[in-house]
Amino acid sequence: MFDDFFIRALIAGVGIALVTGPLGCFIIWRRLSFFGDTLAHAALLGVTMAVFFEINIAFSVFFISSAVALILLKLQQTTKLPGDALLGLLAHSSLAVGLVVIGFLTSIRFDIMGLLFGDILAVNQNDLLLIWIGGALILLILKFIWRPLFASTVNYELAEAEGMKPDKFNAIFTVLMAAVIAISIKIVGLLLITGMLIMPAAMGRNLSNNPQQMVILSVIAGLLSVIIGLFSSLQFNTPSGPSIITAALILFCFTLIKFKKYSELKK
Repeated sequence: MFDDFFIRALIAGVGIALVTGPLGCFIIWRRLSFFGDTLAHAALLGVTMAVFFEINIAFSVFFISSAVALILLKLQQTTKLPGDALLGLLAHSSLAVGLVVIGFLTSIRFDIMGLLFGDILAVNQNDLLLIWIGGALILLILKFIWRPLFASTVNYELAEAEGMKPDKFNAIFTVLMAAVIAISIKIVGLLLITGMLIMPAAMGRNLSNNPQQMVILSVIAGLLSVIIGLFSSLQFNTPSGPSIITAALILFCFTLIKFKKYSELKK
């Protein structure tokens, strides 16, 4: 009924949705949306480094994005610049360096559009293994750090007073975000992965009454976005990343209507 490439893309997309749901909730709770954009911009530098040195793209993206995230955390502690200024500085600097490196790669051909916006034709069995094994590791680590990370999200000072070491777990969380970006390149693309992290979580926030509900609904919203988006991509021959994010946008608009009606009933 469906070609093998589409089945692989669907399995990969489901794996990504399962991971981005819980992580996206923390991004919403901690107001780190622009931070995700910074890592996504840094990922382009990771891609160009991978092509230049002929190494695995996912590994290179993970390494560069993690490095940028940890540099940002260090700069926040050692400089007087506000966080948004540091985010803008690192995001555009890493993007600019990546584009400069691309300028030197004139003799090497690679699908930059597929990397930026996703390409369901590019998903192979190795990508499936990377997404599902990597995703399982990300969720396992998130499970272990959930309590201290959630506590520092609610009240940083109280978590620090109780000896939970919030800075340590913040660093681990940023590395997990870099890992999600690394495994999501083929499906969503570098420029739109932040949308996959934020929009399902935003839908869950509109429909939930507590954190547990928000996580579950975020995962469901992500799954629906992936399924609808990939079928649309196949039907209309559009890039998979924009199709998934457009599907998420439409679903988000429906949750706004639901949220508005619920708010009116409460009044």
